[in-house]
Amino acid sequence: MADEQVIRIDPVTRLEGHGALTIKLGADGKVKDVQFNVTSTRFFEKFLEGRPMEEAPRIAPRICGICPIPHHLASVKAVEDAWGVTPPPAAIKLRRLLIEAKQLSSHAIHFYALAAPDFVFGPFADPAVRNVAGVLKHLPDVAVQAIKLMQFGQELCKTVGIKAIHPTTAIPGGMLATVSEESRNYWLKQVPEMMENLLKTVDLAKKVVSDYIDVVTKVAVTPTYYIGLANKGVHDIYDGTVRVMDPDGKIVADFKPQDYPDYYGEHVPDHSYATHIYYKPAGYPEGVWRANTLARCNVADKMATPMAQEALEEMRELVGRPSHHTFAYHYARVIEMVQAAEHIKSLLEDPDIVSTDVRLSDVEPRAGNGVGIVEAPRGTLLHNYECDEDGIIVKANLIVATNNNIAGIEKSLLDAARFVFEQQGHKDLKLPEPLVKL
Repeated sequence: MADEQVIRIDPVTRLEGHGALTIKLGADGKVKDVQFNVTSTRFFEKFLEGRPMEEAPRIAPRICGICPIPHHLASVKAVEDAWGVTPPPAAIKLRRLLIEAKQLSSHAIHFYALAAPDFVFGPFADPAVRNVAGVLKHLPDVAVQAIKLMQFGQELCKTVGIKAIHPTTAIPGGMLATVSEESRNYWLKQVPEMMENLLKTVDLAKKVVSDYIDVVTKVAVTPTYYIGLANKGVHDIYDGTVRVMDPDGKIVADFKPQDYPDYYGEHVPDHSYATHIYYKPAGYPEGVWRANTLARCNVADKMATPMAQEALEEMRELVGRPSHHTFAYHYARVIEMVQAAEHIKSLLEDPDIVSTDVRLSDVEPRAGNGVGIVEAPRGTLLHNYECDEDGIIVKANLIVATNNNIAGIEKSLLDAARFVFEQQGHKDLKLPEPLVKL
């Protein structure tokens, strides 16, 4: 009988961050355990302690070079919640424009750079070519439309946020910078080309899902709970209540961000520095949930814009609601890109987007406890600060997308490993001819 085997992949590539994968096989060839190891910690909660609250939105974006804008906005919302501050309506619209631009850019990067190579060249193609450089070489037209989508989002972030990465424009009580008529008109002129590239991306995504439907419906189909923001049931990435859906598709919680301690459970695994967040009333591991695009599309009753709603309905006809299909995250990612694009267009057309009434002048520190939640591209992001009467942070709690996802990632990886090592199901998968034969 064969000895027990440990398969270690370190580092895991095509990952936004650092991690490793450990698969443990028993002597009988069955999968004993799968671990997703996060091997570093950042200490940002301790960095924030002792700092003035108004500095937090400038420090927090450094947590992530991919998602600095969601961290920036979750942070400033937490400060405003602690101090009882409500920004002017035009400031909220600018923030929404900023986060939607980031959503578009980040999803484009993820879809084209991290996911598309496997589908374009086939999952068993040479890894030396099966990457974003291969897409650039063999499908230059596709690569150009990807780059243009990413560029549109990033440059729009720079216009609104002053900097595309690590912005500082959102402050307690509003926004430091405004958008000029000239800038607004410039971006409106870019919208038609952006929408054209987006629709090409939608067509590619539909083809990928259709061609790989056997993979989508058989590999890593993992029932879990799901978490995401919704505004009266409508998909929203900036504001709303936090919804939780159980594996059967029932909404079991719909709560205000400030009530999160009643619903967020935290498990500390021995093999990772990243804690596992789960649905507290269900316990661990039964209450393991997932965040991110598919989770948001599961918990929302509908999308906020017409083209995105049409795309959601098409996805639900294909994989149902709730969808437990891990590979359907790619489909959901494109649906959110469509909504981001529609929101960007409507916000740019809104007269308030060039308003100069974007900042309160009478914001004063006070003792308080505040929670700010937004949706980062990879999942629900929570900042919770407690400060003293001078506005100095005495305690900070950050629950990022990785924490919400990692237990679900392990669970889906376990299902995939069993499919491969125990069932040998991968040998019977119906795979299409790759778009590019190497």
